[in-house]
Amino acid sequence: MSVASGTATELVHRIFDLQRVLRCIVSTSVARDARVGFALQGVLRFIGEGESRATHLASRIGVSPPVLSRHIAELEELGLVVRRPDPADGRAQLVALSGDGIAQLRELEEERSARLRDYLAEWSEDDALEAGRVIEKLTDSLTRSIRDQHSLRAKAAGSPILIDTTEEATSLGKANA
Repeated sequence: MSVASGTATELVHRIFDLQRVLRCIVSTSVARDARVGFALQGVLRFIGEGESRATHLASRIGVSPPVLSRHIAELEELGLVVRRPDPADGRAQLVALSGDGIAQLRELEEERSARLRDYLAEWSEDDALEAGRVIEKLTDSLTRSIRDQHSLRAKAAGSPILIDTTEEATSLGKANA
């Protein structure tokens, strides 16, 4: 069961088209709330899934720990996240949403949902559910492939694996697809 070359090429084009449209939508919506830019909104969403170590978040989001650290510092300065020592390892910190962060995330998600409902006004509920299933399947397949390739490269180079391959991360990825 393999995808034909022409089909894969067409799928790449459709993904790029979707990415371009999403970038346009995001650029207009982020302007409404300059307090929390697009990158910070993504970090906020992942932190909203539950208290976690920054290193775990960085691997799940796919950014380096220093980049995530800057984002967390910005969110902390805005009062949207809190940090506390990890009881399992006093050198590490756990990051969670503050009360304001929970409210901000809820507001952002409600706004996005309302906007998407408007954009998809001509779609049926079945169309939307099917799109969600296909996007989830695509995301799962790509995530699994990237994880497997990275693991093979890391093993060949004798390097530690930086992409989170835990069962918890895999199940969280499926829950958020």
